Amino acid sequence: MSQAHPPLSAQATRRLTRDTEPYLSCDDCFDQVDGYVEALLADPDHDLPAMRTHLAGCTACAEEARSLIMLVAEQDGLDPASAGRRLGAE
Repeated sequence: MSQAHPPLSAQATRRLTRDTEPYLSCDDCFDQVDGYVEALLADPDHDLPAMRTHLAGCTACAEEARSLIMLVAEQDGLDPASAGRRLGAE
Protein backbone atom coordinates (compact mmCIF):
# COMPACT_ATOMS: atom_id res chain seq x y z
CA MET A 1 0.00 0.00 0.00
CA SER A 2 1.48 3.36 -0.99
CA GLN A 3 1.40 6.26 1.39
CA ALA A 4 0.19 9.65 0.16
CA HIS A 5 2.64 12.51 0.53
CA PRO A 6 1.46 16.01 1.38
CA PRO A 7 1.83 18.54 -1.43
CA LEU A 8 4.92 20.74 -1.45
CA SER A 9 4.49 24.20 -0.02
CA ALA A 10 4.98 27.21 -2.26
CA GLN A 11 8.23 27.98 -0.42
CA ALA A 12 9.56 24.44 -0.96
CA THR A 13 8.64 24.62 -4.64
CA ARG A 14 10.49 27.94 -5.04
CA ARG A 15 13.60 26.51 -3.38
CA LEU A 16 13.59 23.45 -5.62
CA THR A 17 13.17 25.45 -8.82
CA ARG A 18 15.34 28.50 -8.14
CA ASP A 19 18.40 29.45 -10.16
CA THR A 20 21.49 28.14 -8.36
CA GLU A 21 24.04 30.25 -10.23
CA PRO A 22 26.56 31.28 -9.13
CA TYR A 23 26.99 27.84 -7.61
CA LEU A 24 28.48 27.24 -4.18
CA SER A 25 28.58 23.82 -2.53
CA CYS A 26 27.68 23.25 1.10
CA ASP A 27 31.35 22.47 1.82
CA ASP A 28 32.43 25.78 0.28
CA CYS A 29 29.66 27.60 2.13
CA PHE A 30 30.80 26.07 5.42
CA ASP A 31 34.36 27.21 4.71
CA GLN A 32 33.23 30.80 4.07
CA VAL A 33 30.29 31.31 6.42
CA ASP A 34 32.31 32.73 9.36
CA GLY A 35 33.78 35.53 7.26
CA TYR A 36 30.45 36.16 5.55
CA VAL A 37 28.65 36.52 8.89
CA GLU A 38 31.29 38.90 10.23
CA ALA A 39 31.09 40.98 7.04
CA LEU A 40 27.26 41.09 7.22
CA LEU A 41 27.36 42.24 10.83
CA ALA A 42 29.85 44.98 9.93
CA ASP A 43 27.96 45.98 6.77
CA PRO A 44 24.43 44.60 6.19
CA ASP A 45 24.74 45.56 2.51
CA HIS A 46 27.76 43.26 2.07
CA ASP A 47 27.13 40.85 -0.77
CA LEU A 48 28.69 37.66 -2.05
CA PRO A 49 26.33 36.49 -4.81
CA ALA A 50 27.30 32.81 -4.57
CA MET A 51 26.85 32.78 -0.79
CA ARG A 52 23.55 34.66 -1.00
CA THR A 53 22.26 32.26 -3.65
CA HIS A 54 23.32 29.19 -1.70
CA LEU A 55 21.83 30.38 1.60
CA ALA A 56 18.55 31.22 -0.12
CA GLY A 57 18.22 27.63 -1.32
CA CYS A 58 19.85 25.58 1.44
CA THR A 59 17.96 25.62 4.72
CA ALA A 60 20.72 23.77 6.61
CA CYS A 61 23.41 26.30 5.67
CA ALA A 62 21.04 29.23 6.18
CA GLU A 63 20.24 28.02 9.69
CA GLU A 64 23.97 27.72 10.41
CA ALA A 65 24.48 31.31 9.21
CA ARG A 66 21.56 32.58 11.32
CA SER A 67 22.93 30.81 14.40
CA LEU A 68 26.37 32.32 13.81
CA ILE A 69 24.87 35.79 13.37
CA MET A 70 23.13 35.49 16.74
CA LEU A 71 26.23 34.11 18.46
CA VAL A 72 28.68 36.66 17.06
CA ALA A 73 26.29 39.58 17.53
CA GLU A 74 25.74 38.68 21.18
CA GLN A 75 29.46 38.14 21.74
CA ASP A 76 30.38 41.49 20.14
CA GLY A 77 27.41 43.49 21.47
CA LEU A 78 25.95 44.05 17.99
CA ASP A 79 22.37 44.12 16.74
CA PRO A 80 21.78 40.99 14.62
CA ALA A 81 18.53 42.25 13.08
CA SER A 82 19.78 43.85 9.87
CA ALA A 83 22.21 41.02 9.09
CA GLY A 84 19.47 38.49 9.81
CA ARG A 85 17.07 40.30 7.50
CA ARG A 86 19.68 40.15 4.75
CA LEU A 87 19.70 36.36 5.03
CA GLY A 88 15.94 36.24 4.77
CA ALA A 89 15.76 38.63 1.82
CA GLU A 90 15.81 35.91 -0.83
